[in-house]
Amino acid sequence: MTRTEVIAAELRESAELKRWAAENLATQIAAAADRSATALRQGGKVVFCGNGGSAADSQHLAAELVGRFKHDRRPLPALALTTDTSILTALANDYSYEHIFARQAEALLNPVDVLVAISTSGRSPNVVEAVKVARQKGAFSIGLLGGDGEPLRSLVDLALVIPSTSSARTQECHIAIGHVICGLLEDDVAGR
Repeated sequence: MTRTEVIAAELRESAELKRWAAENLATQIAAAADRSATALRQGGKVVFCGNGGSAADSQHLAAELVGRFKHDRRPLPALALTTDTSILTALANDYSYEHIFARQAEALLNPVDVLVAISTSGRSPNVVEAVKVARQKGAFSIGLLGGDGEPLRSLVDLALVIPSTSSARTQECHIAIGHVICGLLEDDVAGR
């Protein structure tokens, strides 16, 4: 394959997965937005976690809600559990890397909140532990997942699973879905 053929193939693969998501996940995406809107209306927050590119997506989506997405409006309460290096390194050192999100979830989640657990494999141990804590605390959990989504698919309250083992393609779909949800929240909760 030539470089231009590789480029075209990768862009087509990304577009096809997004098309698949549009045809197969629209109802679940609406449910994720609705549940998040309910949490925000009730004084709760949306909390994100993930590793690597999913950590970056967590921060990106939290910033869209606290800042602005498409319109100027009131800030919406959101945070990423991936941002405080002192907390992350202390928890990894004092407990284990597996507990860097769970310990924060235990401290910060309330029953009205939503935890968005992002994992391209569906198997990230620290994300699994955070979802377990969210369940114990009575918070609603949404999984942005890849592959077959397991074991997180079976642990979260609402799973949005991209059927791909490519982390890059899965992350591209996750951020597109996240942007759709941010837009819906901006319209529904912030009065746009």
